[in-house]
Amino acid sequence: MNKTTEYDLDISKKLLITTKELQILLSCGRFSACKIGDSANARVTVGKRILWNREKIEKYIENISV
Repeated sequence: MNKTTEYDLDISKKLLITTKELQILLSCGRFSACKIGDSANARVTVGKRILWNREKIEKYIENISV
């Protein structure tokens, strides 16, 4: 079993974030977070891992905000 190391970095300083961090960033559930991430074309697949480009998501949210 592989061991994942967690670092205590601020989410705003990360280029790629996990789905759990995306949920925290957006204050929503997994389904909604993935839907927003996909709409922003921010999904990055590395092997079996799915990561999200935080900057693309932030720009997408700014563009759809009224």
